[in-house]
Amino acid sequence: MAHTPAAAPGGERTFLGHPLGLFILFFAEMWERFSYYGMRALLIFYLTQHWLFSDEKSGVIYGAYTALVYITPVLGGYLADRYLGQRKAVLYGAVLLTFGHFLMGFEGDGGTDSGALNIFWLALSFIIVGSGFLKANISVIVGQLYPRTDVRRDGAYTIFYMGINLGAALGSLLCGYLGQTYGWSYGFGAAGVGMLLGLILFVIGKPLLMGKGEAPDPAALKKSVVGIQLEWLLYLIGVVAVVGIWQLIQYQAVIGWLLMVAGALLVGYVLFTAVVKLDREARDRIFAAMFLILGSILFWALFEQAGSSLNLFTDRYVDRAGVPASMFQSINAIYIVLLAPLFAAAWTFLGRRGLEPSTPAKFGLAMLQLGLGFLVLVWGSQAAGMENLTPVIFIFLIYLLHTTGELCLSPVGLSAMNRLAPAHMASLIMGTWFFASATGNFAAGLIAAATGSEAAAGEGANKAVVLDVYTTVGWVAIGFGVAVVLISPLIKKLMHLDTLKDDDLAGTAELAEPQAPGIHLKDETR
Repeated sequence: MAHTPAAAPGGERTFLGHPLGLFILFFAEMWERFSYYGMRALLIFYLTQHWLFSDEKSGVIYGAYTALVYITPVLGGYLADRYLGQRKAVLYGAVLLTFGHFLMGFEGDGGTDSGALNIFWLALSFIIVGSGFLKANISVIVGQLYPRTDVRRDGAYTIFYMGINLGAALGSLLCGYLGQTYGWSYGFGAAGVGMLLGLILFVIGKPLLMGKGEAPDPAALKKSVVGIQLEWLLYLIGVVAVVGIWQLIQYQAVIGWLLMVAGALLVGYVLFTAVVKLDREARDRIFAAMFLILGSILFWALFEQAGSSLNLFTDRYVDRAGVPASMFQSINAIYIVLLAPLFAAAWTFLGRRGLEPSTPAKFGLAMLQLGLGFLVLVWGSQAAGMENLTPVIFIFLIYLLHTTGELCLSPVGLSAMNRLAPAHMASLIMGTWFFASATGNFAAGLIAAATGSEAAAGEGANKAVVLDVYTTVGWVAIGFGVAVVLISPLIKKLMHLDTLKDDDLAGTAELAEPQAPGIHLKDETR
């Protein structure tokens, strides 16, 4: 039986029981993720093979880029909430992203072409700032399509999350194949076309959003500020941000220092607020949240090897049977689509029987799986012989263990931030969570740099260096995971879950878009 759009009792046009606007957002986000992950799959190869940066330098550039992608949503989210509204912010972000992705297609002559290299830095800057305007806001519009008590909300976010992962998988497969088979401009061009399709769809579908995501004060946007209409002044701020990021991305060490200083100030402010202004239980919950936030930095620092050092390892030392290495970046997204419903069902099943692990215990389990993934790859490579290619099954295994670890941490972490933050600190705590993701991404670049620090010593030596680093980080992750599991009862006690009230909780889904390709949205708050 075919499903046709129907009108809900309130006049809302629906499809499969959901507003048609949800599917506009689904496809817009799918194409945005297609472009982002398609470009990301190729980036480390573009840096090493086209611009001829060393593995060490490429890892740091990659880490700085991904860190900034997680920082700029703070600006984009603030401007949307305060002035622009989510729809215009998403539209502006999509324009910047489309421009940035097409700029990536101007590859020049490679390593010695300084003019084209400047265009490359500019392309990254457009993508970073565009992500800041779009990433923070499109999932907020999904939430606005439904009343907070609407029973369809979980299903809506599950549908939306499928778009995230479908786009991530298809982008890695198609852009990766085109870029490594026919040329960089084909892969990056495909990413640009995908982003353009998402932009066109979002513009055409505006009426189906039913006025959601509009500016909180439309009249204020038309007022003149320093001789410029406020709305255009905000767009100008975005352009200025692009110029600023264009300068910053070329000095990765500065980004590292800024993250460290800003992170210390942010954590210090949160702890000061908790100690001075909150009662004992609320303060304890903030302490528990900060423990989880700081632990997540290590997780993302290791998990995000996927796009950098692990991508290079797959390209150089794995028996891929001729399949371009970048296409293996799709595995994580595919695993999430397949496994997320199973994890959601498992937590529910265990929870009803009083057997569900606590949030901190899940963090510990995530670290254990993350570390085991690295060690499995090391053991598989050593068993095959250092002089031989590693069987591809071990790449599937490391991604499997890392994905199951992600599903124990990423959605659970978002849920925990939602649970533990007092309502008036919800955005601050969620911002700190994503700041930790940015810090982890930058640290991932430094770890990736360590795997390439002896690249000049020859192919065999470099493989040994990578495996030595993976052995070290694997055991560190397992050790940290064991420690977290052991102290999880203490952290759980600090959470004071028995005295939480439902009306204290902010809506998790409205606060931020999930990281990595996406998360399962049947979180443990429900």
